[in-house]
Amino acid sequence: MRRREFITLIASAAASSLSWPLCARAQQDRLWQVAFVHPFLEHDSEVQARVAAFGQGVAALGWTNRNLRVEHRFAGGDITRIQAYVADTVRAKPDVIVASSTPFVVALKQATQTIPIVFVVVNDPVGQGFVASLARPGGNITGFSFIDFPLIGKWLELLKEVAPATRRITFMFNPQTAPYYPVFLREFGASSAALAAELSAMPLNDPSEIEPAVTAFAKEPGGALIPAPDPFINGQRALIMTLAQRHRLPAIFGFRQFVAEGALISYGPDTSDIVRRSASYVDRILKGEKAADLPVQAPTKYDLVVNLKIARALGLEVPATVLARADEVIE
Repeated sequence: MRRREFITLIASAAASSLSWPLCARAQQDRLWQVAFVHPFLEHDSEVQARVAAFGQGVAALGWTNRNLRVEHRFAGGDITRIQAYVADTVRAKPDVIVASSTPFVVALKQATQTIPIVFVVVNDPVGQGFVASLARPGGNITGFSFIDFPLIGKWLELLKEVAPATRRITFMFNPQTAPYYPVFLREFGASSAALAAELSAMPLNDPSEIEPAVTAFAKEPGGALIPAPDPFINGQRALIMTLAQRHRLPAIFGFRQFVAEGALISYGPDTSDIVRRSASYVDRILKGEKAADLPVQAPTKYDLVVNLKIARALGLEVPATVLARADEVIE
């Protein structure tokens, strides 16, 4: 069943009294429509953080429930639902679409060349053909990227620091929802050899494949997991965390919220900050600027979070050097 939630964004009195140019004030006289499509389920901790961050971002720019309505839709990693939501969203003709995840942006690019699209937490936008270049996107799409292949090296380094016995690391992803990861792994190449760890890919297309694949990987010692930040993997993270603990496999995730749920460690861009910043592009587009002229923005904040309880369960002692760099340590 499709579910939708209408979230009105209420700014403070101070924000609503900002001194706007006359043209901007004129634009505030109408009710603007923004559609925000998410790859996660509605009550997912990550998506709740993004909804809150976007609300904070637009409110800080002076938008209120009198001049802006945002409709959030939650696909739960379901490709069929994503396609249906895209069709419905384009048919509704919002003023701007904010899109999270590659499958949504792929479908939207095929569905409309006129409605402005601001993507958030999306990887390799040039390689995937979403924009012509980072500096000059062209077309109707621009946005805020998430990770690139050098971050894979940082994940490997952290796994080796936290679990020095690691000799084999496998990268878990769904080729349908995250088609860019094979490219990242090929480009990464020699860095894994420099860390004395063998890096392999574990492509997964269905939840039923996860347990046998992880169990087979765990038969040899020295293994560790990188569950990629992709909608499918994120939707199956509880199972992956359970298997990682059962087989004593260190695993690093990309989203900080997951560490509180049972992940050993996370490192990646601050997604709430990315989504909050995306409100500035929505604001600029609603005031008349073109998506084609707004350069793609890279992340500016990264978080390292460690769960010491999980570390102890895995028989690991997290080095003081890692703890000193951590933004948060969960006891």
